[in-house]
Amino acid sequence: MDRDQSKQGLLHDSQRPSVDCDSNNDRDSDSDLEASDYLERETPRLAHQPSPADPPRKQWWIIRMLGRRSRCCIGVLAAAIVLWMILSAAGVFVYKKYQEEPPYGQSLPWYPSPKGGIAKNWADSYVKAAKMVGKMTLAEKVNVTTGTGWQMGLAVGTNGPAVHVGFPQLQLQDGPLGIRFADNITAFPAGITVGATWNRQLMYARGKAHAIEARQKGVNVLLGPCVGPLGRMPAGGRNWEGFGADPYLQGVAGAETVKGIQSEGVMATIKHFIANEQEHFRQPWEWGLPHAISSNIDDRTLHELYAWPFGDAVKAGVASVMCSYNMVNNSYACGNSKLLNGILKDELGFQGFVMSDWLAQRSGVGTALAGLDMTMPGDGLRWANGESLWGPQLTTAVLNGSVPVDRLNDMVTRIVAAWYQLGQDNEAAFPRELPNFSSWTDDRMGVVAPGSSSNQEQVVVNQFVNVQSNHSIIAREVAAEGTVLLKNEGVLPLSRQGLEGSKLRQRAVKRGAGKYKIGVFGDDSGPGNGPNHCHDRACNQGTLASGWGSGAVNFPYLVSPIEALRREFDASKVELREYLSNKPGLGGKDKNTIEDLDVCIVFANADSGEGFAKWSDVSGDRPDLKLQNGGDDLVVDVASKCGGGEGDVVVVIHAVGPVLMEEWIELLNVKAVLFANLPGEESGNALADILFGDKNPSGHLPFTIGKSLKDYGAGGQVLYLPNGVVPQQDFSEGLYIDYRYFDKHDIDPRFEFGFGLSYTTFTFSNLQVTWTSRKTKTALPKPRPDPAVQPPSYPTSIPSNNEATFPADFRALDKYVYPYLSSADDIENGSYPYPDGYSTVQPPSGAGGEEGGNPDLWAIYVSLTVNVKNNGAVAGAVVPQLYLEYPPKEGIDFPVRVLRGFDKLFLKPGESRTVHFSLTRRDLSYWDVVEQNWVMVTEGEYKFRIEYADTNTMSGLDSPEILAAYDAVRSDKDEINWLLISYTAAAGNQLALSKTGTGGLAELAGELDDSQVQYAYVRVEYANDAESKRVKFAFVVWIGGSAKVMRKARASIEAGAVKKVLSHYSVQVDASEKRDLDEADIVTRLRKAGGADYNGGRG
Repeated sequence: MDRDQSKQGLLHDSQRPSVDCDSNNDRDSDSDLEASDYLERETPRLAHQPSPADPPRKQWWIIRMLGRRSRCCIGVLAAAIVLWMILSAAGVFVYKKYQEEPPYGQSLPWYPSPKGGIAKNWADSYVKAAKMVGKMTLAEKVNVTTGTGWQMGLAVGTNGPAVHVGFPQLQLQDGPLGIRFADNITAFPAGITVGATWNRQLMYARGKAHAIEARQKGVNVLLGPCVGPLGRMPAGGRNWEGFGADPYLQGVAGAETVKGIQSEGVMATIKHFIANEQEHFRQPWEWGLPHAISSNIDDRTLHELYAWPFGDAVKAGVASVMCSYNMVNNSYACGNSKLLNGILKDELGFQGFVMSDWLAQRSGVGTALAGLDMTMPGDGLRWANGESLWGPQLTTAVLNGSVPVDRLNDMVTRIVAAWYQLGQDNEAAFPRELPNFSSWTDDRMGVVAPGSSSNQEQVVVNQFVNVQSNHSIIAREVAAEGTVLLKNEGVLPLSRQGLEGSKLRQRAVKRGAGKYKIGVFGDDSGPGNGPNHCHDRACNQGTLASGWGSGAVNFPYLVSPIEALRREFDASKVELREYLSNKPGLGGKDKNTIEDLDVCIVFANADSGEGFAKWSDVSGDRPDLKLQNGGDDLVVDVASKCGGGEGDVVVVIHAVGPVLMEEWIELLNVKAVLFANLPGEESGNALADILFGDKNPSGHLPFTIGKSLKDYGAGGQVLYLPNGVVPQQDFSEGLYIDYRYFDKHDIDPRFEFGFGLSYTTFTFSNLQVTWTSRKTKTALPKPRPDPAVQPPSYPTSIPSNNEATFPADFRALDKYVYPYLSSADDIENGSYPYPDGYSTVQPPSGAGGEEGGNPDLWAIYVSLTVNVKNNGAVAGAVVPQLYLEYPPKEGIDFPVRVLRGFDKLFLKPGESRTVHFSLTRRDLSYWDVVEQNWVMVTEGEYKFRIEYADTNTMSGLDSPEILAAYDAVRSDKDEINWLLISYTAAAGNQLALSKTGTGGLAELAGELDDSQVQYAYVRVEYANDAESKRVKFAFVVWIGGSAKVMRKARASIEAGAVKKVLSHYSVQVDASEKRDLDEADIVTRLRKAGGADYNGGRG
């Protein structure tokens, strides 16, 4: 869209000069400005304003006032008058522009909307739906597509029924982690915690339990799961509702959740389609601006990142897709025909119905033509005013011919088919009753439509039905498996008895006899004022178990960490001291109490949520990545004083996403860090499971933790201040978000995507890659197949006006949205200004053809296996992660690596298993913007690697001598320690311990000269072609028991330059070359490689 450049600075005010020239000019320099600060600002008073009691004054009072002021103030007044004149002249123009819909934008038009009913899995449901829809009147059809209005039912969303044909009113309810506004339900862990489990079975189980509760509460449609936002910006307010900052991980978790929900007959809603990546300016007028932000995305990025997880959900059979508030390429997402008609319904073959987010519909006829099927909550451009863009307006549009009857029929058929598809016509499972709870009151009695002022009968609206069953078990398991161990230097797991045996005797010598003393610190460790203290959880107090907004629920209970720790520690041997505040006052009389502590457990957090609420300086999106409520200061303060600065510190973080740890992560006595995400109601119990070793930590980060917010690049920054009347956000980083950005720009993260430690060690071996022999390696998928079935067909004649008017003696509720018209006498057919391109029928996409897209995209083309073994002394779960490297192709830029598989296996000590991975054509392809299809690279080699993302376990180095040396090096924390491993390719991939050492960096540098280069091994990886091997070399340097991966090779190590180093090199050895390369050849190759083919040091 060619935007008026004059608008770019319309809302910009880089400096806010003081009106009073004698005041401090920098008084607002540190203020946190909101968008509304730039709008409708009241003009400051420049002089005393007369009151009715003042004596009459002459007209020259202004002159007298100016005489008492400096010339500076006279200048300010003159400038204000000039500004007032300019604004007055432009006022009408600006006001008009505020009311106008922006031009259509850059998205290409895609019409007409594809009809549902072409997929074989939905065929029976569409046959049944066609029979029912064929009997509906016009009013009934409109009723089914239109919400009844905000608070016009017991659920957060209700459409109208078609009573004469037996179609009930549908009850739609938030949210992604539980039943919002309901009593006696489970507060499950948030989506980000589910993503951190990397456990497909738990993803499914949580969805299934969620749906059981929804069905038993009388809900037809769950408004979840959430896979948008994807997590482009780490500070995005609603990232926690999704599963992580990678499209593959989001897609798997979203699809498994959909399958779990719909296994119980409840319709799932995948949301928010699409690119709703921040809360600031997401919705018109919510931030004082007349239009929502526009997410401007190129075609390839849209397909490979943001639409990818929605494709997985469609393939899983999701019943509903919710379109988002924002614009995409300057067209509202719920009215963008390219998105809804072209990509979702044609290319992805979506068979269900598209619903709007609440008030995300911004036009009537335009959204119907663009592919919207249901509007929610029914109100149009303003909340709770009863003025719908559909309802009677849609009835009128059909009667006057502006909305084709064919389009209305498809809208209704999609909704009814989804109802049949989920078996909701079974009245035993889904009785024709209202929900047994009210979203609007906790009282037993109330009215069904509290949003209407009309007189209504009081009925029972809350029956207080307990649907929790044993779902707390699933909630606890998800919370435990979603807890990520980021650092552990021998402190965890804790013992309930404190210390035992030799360790207890050593402590007695050093500190004297007595109980083992443990301190617990931080607001986040305690209950605060209770989990439901703030509406929609929109505040950060007490322990954090959920973000805020429509994705939050009322907690039935919340087990705080301190509650679990009180219960678990043996009080006869452990003295537990509680400092449940972020400002515990550790000086003065409290100084002695902290200085004799053996272990200090510090809790801190970071919260965010939906943009309609604000807490402190968090307006939906976080303003930064810092721990909140002074959490960083708390950790540093406790670490400096715990045990006189020698006590062990364990940090536990609950957060909505990445937080910065640079202020304290390398403090010598910060020995362990647990990232517990958002654990839900079983928070304390799940944490105790990990702290005491009842469960081995197996969570892995679903995002990257950087060292600064800038590390995430320009695309990782929230747009906090508007850059125009229609804020523009260009996704110019393309494919490079989160770890892809870090990889591309060689940025060292603090903790990388997929990282997670365990109490045991795992090794991987024998990676085998097999190309499916029956599959031909072609660039394009097979041609799009013909539809498995034909969509329903109906008469297309415009109905009689008699079907549109209110029935006789009908009592209408105020503000309730009905489909009826008071009169249809003045309706006439006429010409309608259809969107550009409406008359051009678009060709079907070659990437489409079935539910989820072209079936060939989902065919298996590559199979991989790898052996994994638990080498430790305790049982644990391992998460092998499969990453793909594309072959180079001229003119196409590929990420360094992309996630294309993962699994989770529980292994007993010494147990080995084989992991199987299958890659589809879609997994191996990229989106070609010219072909407008998924294209597979047919030349060169795809490279695969299995990563565990645990740099402290030495994965792959499994000889007893090496493991013993590794343990010995880690045990001595007083010196800088290092360990070198040798590898000889000619000797059959043999590993051998070469050397260990203790000393400073100068001694270490002396061991890393050219003659020592061969003493560096990570592992052998097989490419997809078994004829060649890729041999990895690396210096393995252990310092203080931990390692740091450096992406670029270091030519030398200067004394004191770094504290923790793992310099990484790679070489390529072809099968045709000799295997016994001499040292000079290896050194030459290593120097040329310069750290290319980085594998994260993960074995």
